[in-house]
Amino acid sequence: MKKTNGFYSLGLTLLLSIFHSSTFAGELNAPQMVIQETSDLLYEIVKKDKAKLGNREYIFNLVDNVIEPRVDLDKVSKLVLGKYWRTASKQQKTRFQKEFKGLLVNTYATAFTEFQDWTVQFLPMSLNADDNRVIVKTEIIQASRPPVSVDYRMTLDNEGQWKAYDVIIEGISMVTNYKGSFATSIRNSGGLENVIKALAEKNEQSKTSSITAEVVQISS
Repeated sequence: MKKTNGFYSLGLTLLLSIFHSSTFAGELNAPQMVIQETSDLLYEIVKKDKAKLGNREYIFNLVDNVIEPRVDLDKVSKLVLGKYWRTASKQQKTRFQKEFKGLLVNTYATAFTEFQDWTVQFLPMSLNADDNRVIVKTEIIQASRPPVSVDYRMTLDNEGQWKAYDVIIEGISMVTNYKGSFATSIRNSGGLENVIKALAEKNEQSKTSSITAEVVQISS
């Protein structure tokens, strides 16, 4: 479980990992191409701007511009809250999405600072013309270690764009993992509203810590 948690920290993110692909672009179908193009773009950014990866605002912009357009955040939020999404007010849904995104930003910040050179290998998959949901199966290859299974659940949105909404690492679903965690938190804290407030406080603390770290670094 410890190893799996490490891969969540490094590749969750997500939902879209920062690895080189070992498969030529011409051999990939549309949903696989979304994974490859995004991973290649993130890889180049992380390699080029490594010194900026401790800046939370920079990571937030990276998520805004590169990751979020390729992730169905509405669907992710709906799935991780489950039955609580159905009873939440419109304002609570909006606020939860904002703070949940902040939680993912914090995870990406950790993942980017722990970046390593790995390789992602796409496994064969079939795609029919009428498919609107697929699972893109991959394996992460690292020297001297067994391959790690990482699968992406993807959906075709109303504009005809493939977007990721879950990542499954060694059989463990990110959405299922978060769903159980949030359900427990909601029950123990007295409701969704308290969970949203706690998330907001945690995200604000992370933002403040990031700013403090930058000040220390500049002054040192």
